[in-house]
Amino acid sequence: MTKEMDRMSEEKRVAVVTGGERGIGRGITDQLLKDGYYVVIANRSKEAGEKAVAELNAQGYEGKVVAVAGDASQKESHQRFVQAAVDNFGRLDTYINNAGIAQIKLLQDETEADMDEIFHTNVYSVLYGIQAATDQFRKQDDGDKIRKIINASSIAGHIAFDMLGAYSATKFAIRGLTQAAAKELGREKITVNAYCPGIVGTDMWDYIDEKMVDAWGGNKGDYLKKYSGSIAMGRVETPADVANYVSYLASSASDYMTGQAVQIDGGIQFI
Repeated sequence: MTKEMDRMSEEKRVAVVTGGERGIGRGITDQLLKDGYYVVIANRSKEAGEKAVAELNAQGYEGKVVAVAGDASQKESHQRFVQAAVDNFGRLDTYINNAGIAQIKLLQDETEADMDEIFHTNVYSVLYGIQAATDQFRKQDDGDKIRKIINASSIAGHIAFDMLGAYSATKFAIRGLTQAAAKELGREKITVNAYCPGIVGTDMWDYIDEKMVDAWGGNKGDYLKKYSGSIAMGRVETPADVANYVSYLASSASDYMTGQAVQIDGGIQFI
């Protein structure tokens, strides 16, 4: 092991993961803990967060993970998420804006309330997370150390999907926020990148499939099978697949990378 690796293994690294108690977020939480991070799980449900922490404590991570409840669509929640990192672990190194929701509707059926909900949850939350993390990074005397902001976009943020028009629009917006923040914050040694999952075997895709059956007919699982049939790697993505890439973004190996939104989809879209 090199001196640099020794130093990195001894150095405390602290991350906040919004929506970190389940799905892709839980995969990211699990991987960051394996990587040696201390993690704040920031999620809407206090009970779900506490359950996730209890499970992780039983796996040997006691003292390295805490949960804090809050609504990611509200700016004040992100300030509390950051404060939980500082209060429990002394600092912040990486902020992962993972929380989000899907809406499955034709654009003709979208309402103002629908658009308000999905943009507040998916887009405003990313902006507020960027702001809260940056405020904390500016308070820390980190010298030349690179700090990280990592946002959840989607393959639908590169090419929009029918029935997912509003969702796609939010994921395009996240790519824009990621690029602009990267340009604004790079001189402060803060990188901002995004990850763009494809078809992941989580509750969200079960929900998408169910709503597509309601709209277009067919049987449960038909649309998941239809869309996953185009994956070059021949299988549905797992949260661990996404987490492995986020692990890279959260590591020093990605220190020279910023403003990017890479598709990690097993080969669905080639752009």
